[in-house]
Formats: sequence, structure tokens, C-alpha cells
Amino acid sequence: MKKNILVFPCGSEIALEFYRSVHFSPHFRLIGANSIDDHGRFVYDEYVGTVPFITSSDFIPVINGIVQKYKIDAIFPAMDSVISILKNNENILGCKVICSPVETVDICLSKYRTYMALNAYILTPRLYTYNEIDTFPIFAKPDVGYGSRGTKLIKNQKALEDYHEDYPDSLYCEYLPFDEYTVDCFTNRKGELLFWAPRERRRVMNGISVNTVPVREGLDEFEVIVEKINANMRFRGAWFVQLKRNKSGELCLLEVASRFGGSSSLFRLKGVNFALLSLYDAFDIDVGIIENDYSLELDRSLTNVYRIALHYDEVFVDFDDCILLGKSQINIQLVSFLYKCINNKIKITLLTRHSDNIYKTLENNRLLQVFDRVIHLKPEEKKSDYIDNLNSIFIDDSYQERHDVSVYKQIPVFSIDMVEGLI
Repeated sequence: MKKNILVFPCGSEIALEFYRSVHFSPHFRLIGANSIDDHGRFVYDEYVGTVPFITSSDFIPVINGIVQKYKIDAIFPAMDSVISILKNNENILGCKVICSPVETVDICLSKYRTYMALNAYILTPRLYTYNEIDTFPIFAKPDVGYGSRGTKLIKNQKALEDYHEDYPDSLYCEYLPFDEYTVDCFTNRKGELLFWAPRERRRVMNGISVNTVPVREGLDEFEVIVEKINANMRFRGAWFVQLKRNKSGELCLLEVASRFGGSSSLFRLKGVNFALLSLYDAFDIDVGIIENDYSLELDRSLTNVYRIALHYDEVFVDFDDCILLGKSQINIQLVSFLYKCINNKIKITLLTRHSDNIYKTLENNRLLQVFDRVIHLKPEEKKSDYIDNLNSIFIDDSYQERHDVSVYKQIPVFSIDMVEGLI
């Protein structure tokens, strides 16, 4: 039976990435909710609007009503301030709130508390009081905030005075002038850091990294930082660290967040689905991670565009819960990719254990002519045994099948949520 997941607010960049990551999964049903109608209304098929703002005394009672009406098993909070409020009210809500423990959530919400919690273990920026600032530039930002809202590079005394009048409770930090990075991380319920990977924030818009690439060299300095953070704060699920180099070229902490980053989709297209990993872990299911090894760049505008350094002349693809979703819905994104392969003269081989007559099912769904080969396996047969072209890729919704092919054939493997990167 599918788990019912409420996503709030469902129009944030985080919520939209959550949808892209999860909506193909046969294990979860997504319900979106918002206080103000936005793009989430067009994305989530099941949608609840007019939820009170989080500052309202009616917010928790209304969320509780949605939980009961839709039989919600877990809530995914898709904004930093919402994470803290929902996690602190988890017992009242009667369902899981998917994030780290409440003490970690509350520390991450405050940049000052984050620095105080970690400055004995890693490099954090020097902080100034308003009255002691006599050297410029310095960087000012709200203690509690997200994106670039309220941040400012202050270059002189007049600018400082104007900013302080508008934001009297902000932090004043040393200016970090050089390259900026995000390290995307996943820690399971046992406290084990199963994945971490840095990416360079090459172009930033409104606090969102809109062009980013994986860091491939000098990884040791990043590893030391994330290992120390994971050892001294309790995480569960996806989280990230934002770092920037100071004048000496050292990595210095900007912030830690108890959620995945919006541009962590870069690593989803390498096989690391932070949303699904967090969901499975929240329901106490052990997870594994396969990260494909190819160069990748993410550039964002209103859509995601991926450039994968990958060449292949054949695609091996599954059928049930992959091309055919449920009993009658065709995965139009995957079929679109298959027709792209036809245009590019790439061979397509269907590998399936379909329980009925596969040729009749293909004919009924007008798919019979798509495939160069159809291989109908017996239940006990391995798909990896039938992959006879190593210049190929493999697409399957099953982790076990992908793991087997990845290990024994060492070709790139794709879950169906990754197909968007192939189109």
C-alpha cells in the first residue's frame, strides 16, 4: 500500500524537486498544500489550498485536519521555518515529519546557533558586534532566513548604518571573497553518513545555485568538514553544508540546513535521490546508493537542463512500473526518451518478466514497434545475464535490478526519475 506524503509548502523550489524525485515511485502518494497558490498548484495532482500561514494559531489544527482527512503517513516540510514548526509539533500531528531531530532542526534554523555549535570543530566566520566594526567590507545577514533575503555586502560606514536601521538583529560576519560550495549529504537513522559530495555554486540567483557542477579534486578538505559536522550534530535524512573560501583560501562555514538543497538534483541525475532516500529511511527501510561516474553540469532557469558526458548505442529497459505505470498508464517521459533513441539510431531492448503475454500488452498499448528486441525472462532469471552490449545503459525502477547490473556489467544504470536527464 502506498504511503501518503503531505508536502508543504508545495510550490517552493525544494517541494518542486521533491515532486520530481518521488512522483514516479509506486510506493508513495503525494499531496501538496499551500497557504498561497503558486506553481505547486499546477504540479501536484492532489492539492490543498488556503492553509493558514505558519504564524497563525490555526496552522497546526488545519494541518492536523489535512493529516486526518487524507490519512497522511508523513509530512515533508519544504521550507526552513516550516521544518522547525512542524517538527516541534510532530506529536500533535500524529504522523512523521521527515527531517532531522528537533534539536538539530532548531540549531540549523539559526546561523548564530549553528556557528556556536560547530566553531570548536570547523572554521566558522568571525562575527562582529555592530559597534566594533571599523573595517570594510563585511557581510551582513539575518540570523534566521533563507536564500539571499536580507543579505548585503557592506562597504562603508553609511551603508552599515542604513542596513542596521532596517535589520537591527542581523549577524555581521567577515567577508569571504572566494569560491562558494554546497556539500550535499545523507545520514541514515543509525547516524551513518552514507553519502556526501561537494558541488561548486558557479552562478547564484536569489540565493539559489542556478549553475553548479560536482567538485572532483581536493575532496579531502570537504570530507573532514562534513565528518566533523555529522559527528557533532544529529542528522537523519538529507542535509547540506554551505561553504565559502576566505581570504586565505580556507573553507569556512556559511550555513548548515536539515533538508536537501534545491540544486541537489545534480546528484539525483547521478543516481542519488535525496528525497526517496529520506522517505525510505523515515520508514526505517535500509537504503543503498549507486552513484554513476560521469561528468555532469546543471544549469537552471525555469526548467532543468542536464549535460551528461555519456555515449551509448543501446538501451536496455524494463516494462512494468517503468514503461507501464500501474495497469494502464504509459510513462510518457520514458517513451519520449525511447523515441529520441529511435531518432538517433540507438537500439532498444526490452527486458521484462511481465506476467501476461508481453506482445499482446505491447500491442494493446501501441508500443509493439518501439523495440528492436523483446526478451521475456522467467521469474528466476537475472536481467544482467541478458545484457550483451557493454556500450549501453540500463533503465529499471527496481534498485535490486540496477544494483545487479551495475555490479556485474559496470554500465550506467538509471531509475525512472533520472530519465529526464536523458531527454
